[in-house]
Amino acid sequence: MSPSASPVRRAAVVTHGRPEVIGPAIARLERIAAPAGVELLFPPDEAEKHGREPSEDAERADLAVVLGGDGTMLRALQRFLGTEVAAIGVNFGRVGFLAAIAPERLEELLPGVFAGDYRVLELPTLELELDGTRAVAVNDVVAASSIVGRMVELSWTIGGEDLGQLACDGIICSTPPGSTAYNLSNGGPVLVWGLDAMAVTFIAPHSLHARPLVVPRGLELAVTNRTPDVPVSVLTDGHSVGEVPPAGLARVALGPQRSLLATLADSTFLRRYRETFSA
Repeated sequence: MSPSASPVRRAAVVTHGRPEVIGPAIARLERIAAPAGVELLFPPDEAEKHGREPSEDAERADLAVVLGGDGTMLRALQRFLGTEVAAIGVNFGRVGFLAAIAPERLEELLPGVFAGDYRVLELPTLELELDGTRAVAVNDVVAASSIVGRMVELSWTIGGEDLGQLACDGIICSTPPGSTAYNLSNGGPVLVWGLDAMAVTFIAPHSLHARPLVVPRGLELAVTNRTPDVPVSVLTDGHSVGEVPPAGLARVALGPQRSLLATLADSTFLRRYRETFSA
């Protein structure tokens, strides 16, 4: 975790997919940015959505302000991969675990963020290799049966070591921020932000002995589809990227890129975890 180097002068804006939901929040953001001397940059898709002037250089902003839920945060973190732009979220979604600011505290807290009072977390990403192509995931990679109600047989190795074959609905490989999403709902371990590791969790395994694993950097997960008649669908951050045919192989490991998540200076993972999941 590192402190902001300087106050924010240019902020990119990323918003919820439904403009009618987030429109009033845009006006609130503009009223905060103006007296703080912050120029708001709307990428072309956001400018079209909200009737604002488009900016072609949002990737050169000091910070991205994200108005939405965890799905919008994931889009922003993906969008700014490979840049120096960190994303801070205002939760206009349901869970909003990745967001740092509650919507009712926007006017209270965002001026301090614009003044440089925030921290940046560098979080690991996953790299998927499938059928000769590569994809990067901020949250998770999921390989699941392409036919609802049909189990698949998956064999798996970690670091080249054979761990056997298992009947299940699929397998999840998640980053620390992704560990509190689909992985958590399947009984997988929560990885505290700061760990350089990934969680591997089976979906509905037909076994009393299948347990999730926490895997450090440098060890690759390889999954082979041993089902003779059912392909396995593969998704990164909820988006389909292809299928593993019978006898096909997918590989997942921690990748070289880092997603940049901005949070309030006094916020901690454990406090956010307690407030979000204790109810």
